[in-house]
Amino acid sequence: MTLDHIGIAVRDLDAALGHYESVLGIESSGRQRVEHQGVEVAFIELGDSKVEFLAPLGDQSPVAKFLDKRGEGMHHTAFLVEDLPAEIARFKEQGYQFLSEEPSVGAGGKQVIFMHPKEHHGVLIELCAKTGQTMVDKTQDATI
Repeated sequence: MTLDHIGIAVRDLDAALGHYESVLGIESSGRQRVEHQGVEVAFIELGDSKVEFLAPLGDQSPVAKFLDKRGEGMHHTAFLVEDLPAEIARFKEQGYQFLSEEPSVGAGGKQVIFMHPKEHHGVLIELCAKTGQTMVDKTQDATI
């Protein structure tokens, strides 16, 4: 398991990217809409990990609700795992809860699943399948 990225929730993706691209001197690697999660995302790559910026697509998006409650800032920490189904089973055996029963398609078409933040000191944890462990779901737009 390795750190894949941290997610930062923002209201205005253009403004956030402009700021961080200027401060860090690095351009984002493009944008992507993840319709079923109700977000538009962009990544800035920093060495072996990334910063993901998430902006809501509408008022009902979980990220919109997060922003209303907490404001802009750190949203989640994501870890890359070798075998996502095995890791899910391992965590469930230890009694940890997930926000969904099954993984869904995340950015880049990867399988992802979120662990409940109450069990992790208030931190929302995302487990991401390694490249090659992707899901094909034609009902969800997860293309760059």
